[in-house]
Amino acid sequence: MKTNTLIGCSSFNNRFWKGVFYPENLPSKKWFEFYCKHFDTYEFNGSFYKFPTLRIFQNWYEKAPDNFIFSVKAPKEITHIRKFENCNDLITDFYEISRAGLKEKLGCILFQFPPSYAFSVEKLQNIISNLNYEFKNVIEFRHQSWWNEQVWNVFREYDITFCSVSHPGLPETILKDFPLLYIRLHGVPKMFYSSYDSDKFLTIKNETDSQNSFVYFNNTASEAGILNALQLKELSL
Repeated sequence: MKTNTLIGCSSFNNRFWKGVFYPENLPSKKWFEFYCKHFDTYEFNGSFYKFPTLRIFQNWYEKAPDNFIFSVKAPKEITHIRKFENCNDLITDFYEISRAGLKEKLGCILFQFPPSYAFSVEKLQNIISNLNYEFKNVIEFRHQSWWNEQVWNVFREYDITFCSVSHPGLPETILKDFPLLYIRLHGVPKMFYSSYDSDKFLTIKNETDSQNSFVYFNNTASEAGILNALQLKELSL
């Protein structure tokens, strides 16, 4: 079976990358265009902080080349403030804006819950009942209680992807038995800053060789994220 691994970052507008990735004389307004010459995907996190408009996603669609893929993160109003309670209209709006704006360039919809969001059967059922299964849904948890067979079995039943993470204090197991493999690398031991070594890249490469995969580096508070993404891309060629 032919598989596809898309590698990218969770940020691109990064002054630390100037002279490391972006040429010194390249204006910042051309950074995304330069990023797209090296990577085929981008994890759009701006939608987490501010609910996106259709026009915003249409603009990103126009900026990106053909065959480029965006994964988009759901607004914190949904996952952190309301925590999937009484927000079905918001979730529906986010799905539809993402689909209408990004069209065929839309990859995954990422829902990331806060560290305080511990497992319960009620919360699991609430997640299940609020998702739209026309989309590639990925759920990222920050509380270790969600790493359990009951959750995984339900996710498999509903074709939901459990996000594999590299995050301080959380299991680093790469979970493959889902519709696709989605890995977020946040930096360990120092979140957002720490770099990864060749052993981590080899592990990721071996795991992604047999399944369609998205790998995003979120250790972008320094130059680590872009250098790691380039290293994994080179290894995967």
